[in-house]
Amino acid sequence: MENEWVPLIARWIHFLAGITWIGLLYYFNLVQAPAMAAANADHGGPGSAGIAKYVLPRALFWFRWAALVTWLAGAALLGPDFVSAFTLQGNDVIIGIGAWLGTIMLLLVWGVIWPNQKKVLGLKPATDAEKATARRVAFLTSRVNTALSIPMLLFMGTSAHGVALFG
Repeated sequence: MENEWVPLIARWIHFLAGITWIGLLYYFNLVQAPAMAAANADHGGPGSAGIAKYVLPRALFWFRWAALVTWLAGAALLGPDFVSAFTLQGNDVIIGIGAWLGTIMLLLVWGVIWPNQKKVLGLKPATDAEKATARRVAFLTSRVNTALSIPMLLFMGTSAHGVALFG
């Protein structure tokens, strides 16, 4: 009976952390980025300073840790099928593609977006030119993650609910 709870808890953690991660990803790309651009244009300068100072650091904290928790809970859910999913074998090809897309997205969060955002936020020393470059790299990488999230969600959902779509 105890062992039945582990997958249920892992699934809920995966689900809730995933909602947090992808929800924040969409917030950054569909709400915050355009709002900051509009605020800067309206004020002829850094009109988005309040967002950058108070909202962005907090949102990035939840974003990056939700990404990691989502991945870890997903790996736990794969359990003994982890290797076959990541090597795209057998019945685990569909979930494996989704898992690879999620893994790429996680690596982009921690390896590209977060290091660049630390420069933008002033948590890591950077010149104005380095901050401008970091801002652009983080923005474009976030857009890549948004694009990857669509097929990732398709393969994740299809693995459990739509296998017939792929024969």
